[in-house]
Amino acid sequence: MIKNLLRKIKLVVSLYHFLYAFCGALFYGFPSRKMKVFAVTGTNGKTTTVDLIAKVFKGAGIKVAAFSSVKFEIGDKEEPNLHKMTMPGRAVIQRLLSKAAKEKCRVVVMEVTSEGIKQHRHRFIKFDAACFTNLSPEHIESHGGFENYRKEKGKLFAKTKNMHIINIDDKNAEYFLSFPARKKIRYGIKKEGEIQAERVEGGEKGVSFVFEGEEMHLPLTGKFNVYNALVAIALAKEEGVNNETIKKGLQEADVIPGRMQEVVSSPFRVIIDYAVTPTTLEGVYKEVREIFSPKNLVCILGSCGGGRDRWKRPVLGKIAAKHCDKVIITNEDPYDENPEKIIEEIFLGTEGKGEKVTDRREAIKKGLGYAKKDDLVIVTGKGSEPWMCVAGGRKIPWNEEKFIEEELSKIL
Repeated sequence: MIKNLLRKIKLVVSLYHFLYAFCGALFYGFPSRKMKVFAVTGTNGKTTTVDLIAKVFKGAGIKVAAFSSVKFEIGDKEEPNLHKMTMPGRAVIQRLLSKAAKEKCRVVVMEVTSEGIKQHRHRFIKFDAACFTNLSPEHIESHGGFENYRKEKGKLFAKTKNMHIINIDDKNAEYFLSFPARKKIRYGIKKEGEIQAERVEGGEKGVSFVFEGEEMHLPLTGKFNVYNALVAIALAKEEGVNNETIKKGLQEADVIPGRMQEVVSSPFRVIIDYAVTPTTLEGVYKEVREIFSPKNLVCILGSCGGGRDRWKRPVLGKIAAKHCDKVIITNEDPYDENPEKIIEEIFLGTEGKGEKVTDRREAIKKGLGYAKKDDLVIVTGKGSEPWMCVAGGRKIPWNEEKFIEEELSKIL
């Protein structure tokens, strides 16, 4: 009886979201029909991919709008995304699409999340292409398992019939390739696809790779960014953009705030990154070790509250203990959970190697105090987010970069 009641409640909630999406699209006149809209989905890399696509298209003289977890960009105007949601609510999305149409944007590129799909935020948007970056466990409690999480992503590809762009190196590639589309483009580094990167190299000044015999350079830290660039290349090629223009656009890419962003370079390096999943966290630690070869790696990390992905907390702690010389576990976005309980669950994964500091700013101060010349401090989990979400629905203003600079000035 209780199960039936819960099922009915879920159906009512789903219907509400669906109707809300329809009303938003109807009110703004279904604006997506007036432009080409490209969706980028996956666990990691969505924000950087959206930004690179926009950069390349703008370099080709194409007016573009880009909506990501960091900002909303329409033509030459942009505003920060302060919604604390990668993919905001239906009315907001339709309003942004309407603005893009009025500004005569030819292309819109946007992040599409599993939570957004679950709440029908993608409905009544005419997508011309669905792009898949990668997939690893995330939002497991919310979706009730990894398979359900993957199925939510799959709904975007089922809805988008024109073009699918798939990371062939990801182990979930075959699942996303199974959906019918007029055209399918596979991209990768390890496996052969229509869009292929060769001779990938990384360093302090970014990454380089060869595409169709042409050397490309991307001024972003981390070899994983090559995958993001390949999505931009695939879409640009489909729109008739030549390799020289693509190359120039990638060369002019900006560091995304809070994504492998170096905020201090001396007397030691300090990097902030949004990494919140085990896969991304381990990738970030490996990359900074390989690129910068620090004497000691000091990491400061936390994990989200509100019952979100509790399974990964000890896993994050284990990864930090494995790759870092000093581990400080702190607050992130506790929502309505006890922050000390979240921290303790991460700490268990370190097997005693971690240090618990509940106040995040105090944790940053302590981490900076441990660092010496040629060391590297990496602070993960918040990136460029403008808020820390705590109990009672409150949002505390947060600026990771600013607080790091302020605490560092006190000890130098």
